[in-house]
Amino acid sequence: MKFAHMADCHIGGWRDPKLRMLGAQAFCRAIDLCIGKSVDFALISGDLFNTSLPPVDSLKTAAGKLKELNDRGIPAYIISGSHDYSPSGKTMLDVLEEAGLAINVARAHEEQPEEGKLRLKFTVDKKTGAKITGIPGKRAGLDKTFYQMLVREELEQEPGFKIFMFHALIEELKTKEFAHVDGTPASLLPKGFHYYAGGHVHIVKDVALPGYGTIAYPGPLFPNSFSELETLGNGGFYIVEDGKLSFESIQVHNVHRIIANADHKSPEQVSQEILTYTNTREFVDTIVTLRVEGVLASGKPSDVDFKGILAALYSRGAYFVMKNTFALKSKEYGEVAVSVPKGEDVEEKVLKENVGQMPLDGFNAEQQLALARQLMGALSVERQEGERVSDFEKRVKESMEKLLPG
Repeated sequence: MKFAHMADCHIGGWRDPKLRMLGAQAFCRAIDLCIGKSVDFALISGDLFNTSLPPVDSLKTAAGKLKELNDRGIPAYIISGSHDYSPSGKTMLDVLEEAGLAINVARAHEEQPEEGKLRLKFTVDKKTGAKITGIPGKRAGLDKTFYQMLVREELEQEPGFKIFMFHALIEELKTKEFAHVDGTPASLLPKGFHYYAGGHVHIVKDVALPGYGTIAYPGPLFPNSFSELETLGNGGFYIVEDGKLSFESIQVHNVHRIIANADHKSPEQVSQEILTYTNTREFVDTIVTLRVEGVLASGKPSDVDFKGILAALYSRGAYFVMKNTFALKSKEYGEVAVSVPKGEDVEEKVLKENVGQMPLDGFNAEQQLALARQLMGALSVERQEGERVSDFEKRVKESMEKLLPG
């Protein structure tokens, strides 16, 4: 048995058009690799798109490549992620499934005889007999209730080769950058599955825990932030053959990292050091990340000749240049140490501190917190390409009305 495991494609992500198209290119190359290596099936563990209602060009690219996969007898099994999930329940993944281009395995039994219990059913791959199921991802950790409600015994007793797909941070797989983020304990996953296909966390990691098979994160198909470009360089995915994982790197463009230390230097010195470095190298078709950090001996960060530096990089063939000066300080203004948690942590802290200040009839504190998270998810949707303002406002309003009591 040979299958592909990819996640966090984020087709349509990045604001800049030159970078936005690279996510789609990475997806196309991943599908071509799946076909070239004759995998039996492909898993996509959430966030195929960067939003629940992606632009037409993103949908066209994904549908076209999934059709190529389908035409060669290679099914694609998917779940929604925190980005392509919609509070209204509507997602373009449903369109892909209706067209026969993908199969959403995160399906619960239609009848749930016990309130507060979640029973999943398996999708059986016709060629290999592999049994696949999973839980979708939601924004702000709202999917945690799914794991708490999950009836695991029935899944664990099912015989055969089993795969569980998920889109969440598993506590036991956390890396240091997620130290302050609450994860889902592995104990909430059903035991005895041969492979756990994860998504959501943009790291490349796989482990085997006692009582479980391989739990794996393939990382993004293409980096989705400055820091990811710095640390990962490129994205990729896993191919799993007879239980052994191999990582397939996808290089859309070369990535070159430049880090400049400005401590005890003038803006002119910093500029000259970077220009000396760049003028001795070629950057043809390369994404360049430029990070400048430290405390200047004099002057302001804006005095560094970034305009000249960027011009020099582009003149030497750079495809795209990104700069980060967040840690570049001026001695004139002193240094201030500030602990800034990740965005989702800030939101969660504010919600927990203020929940209950305006009581809702019939809602306890935990239910109010869950409702607030859902409302935030509904308000985070983006206006789509070509969508009229009035239609966008109506769509948001309808999503809110479905969530609000009464």
